[in-house]
Amino acid sequence: METKQYTYPDVFRADCLSRQVLDLIADEWTSLVIYALEGGTMRFGQLLKRIDGISKKMLTQTLRAMERNGLVRRVVYPVVPPVVEYSLTPLGQTLLEPMNALKIWAYGHLPEVAQARGTYDQRDKAPLQEQVASLVRQREM
Repeated sequence: METKQYTYPDVFRADCLSRQVLDLIADEWTSLVIYALEGGTMRFGQLLKRIDGISKKMLTQTLRAMERNGLVRRVVYPVVPPVVEYSLTPLGQTLLEPMNALKIWAYGHLPEVAQARGTYDQRDKAPLQEQVASLVRQREM
């Protein structure tokens, strides 16, 4: 069987590194860590307090993946107890501009998204409400 060799990135191919990189930065927790570290170096506990809703396990996994992919620098100071600090690497800092553009878009379109959700949710509830009303009418007969 002949294997086709690709010489260019293609995010639609499952085996393409570009998809893996996109998956990494599209992750909810990764983006929040990037936003949190935008202001500078932070310790694990500071990140945990800053990012509401993230568990210790998820923060650990996210930081490890980001470090593995060159986005975060982890520095351990040999003191008791150990002090560990995290900061964005130069590569990680290149994500600040596009990630902030997404954040600005999200903030700027909150009302439209909320309205769309409300419309969608009401559309789905209408048939159910009609069925309930029909059952109530049948019982009243």
